[in-house]
Amino acid sequence: MIKISEAYQEAIKEGKPQGVLSGDIRLLIAHDMGYEAQIDTLYHADDEFTQYDLFRGQFARLLKGEPVEYIINEAKFLQNKLYVDERVLIPRGETEELVAMLSEKIYDYYDPRNWLVVADIGTGSGAIAIALKTMFHNWLVSASDVSKDALEVAKKNFHDLGMNVNVLEGPSLQPYIDANMNIDIIISNPPYILNKDETQDSVKNYEPGLALWLDKDHSAYEEIFRDYKKVKKGTLLMAFEIGYDLEEYLTDLMKKYLEDYEFEFVKDLNGFTRFLFVFCH
Repeated sequence: MIKISEAYQEAIKEGKPQGVLSGDIRLLIAHDMGYEAQIDTLYHADDEFTQYDLFRGQFARLLKGEPVEYIINEAKFLQNKLYVDERVLIPRGETEELVAMLSEKIYDYYDPRNWLVVADIGTGSGAIAIALKTMFHNWLVSASDVSKDALEVAKKNFHDLGMNVNVLEGPSLQPYIDANMNIDIIISNPPYILNKDETQDSVKNYEPGLALWLDKDHSAYEEIFRDYKKVKKGTLLMAFEIGYDLEEYLTDLMKKYLEDYEFEFVKDLNGFTRFLFVFCH
């Protein structure tokens, strides 16, 4: 029986010409062996790799460019492990930053101990809704998506993690308007990529285009700004993940639709403009 270290080195050598990441290989091994973290593959380097045949089948998919998260049907988002498949985007570090920033900025606008009503628009796997509900148990969190398939994944994650999150189907604010909801906080990671050529092949080939590509003629940003008064009961805080090249576009939209507001564009840890916070008085 092959050792874990031998299988790892074999995969490293085979995967290097294809650009396979060593971290993805360790993640596969750790998942197949039931280890808690990638680093455990080093601690158990001399152990027999009892799941070698399973690993080789998965590694073949990795060589073709399939994201490791889809192969193992698991992605980590902050402190939670989520089920993911090709019906939803793989949660990313930038979205973790958005949630972390909101958890800090909220104190500038509301008392987070209150029963704030939150809408996670375009929830996908449910990552944002789950993270916020984990941090702020009192918040009344709803999660919506235009994709029925995505909502099936989100509902599985809400159920598996014991999260009391209201699920709504529909585009942008429409399901909240239909439900006559009044909202305190809107958070959204909508489609925002304009240039497909800047996107990795693994993203273009495997992740759902409905959640990736921005159509300025049917923009979730514009729909939310257009309809925000229909769900605004008092003040309203909006937090968005955005593309680095959307500042002018979003500034023009805010001027067109919003009243009595203040806004801030914020850079991510890599120095790219990635977030927009808007507070409507």
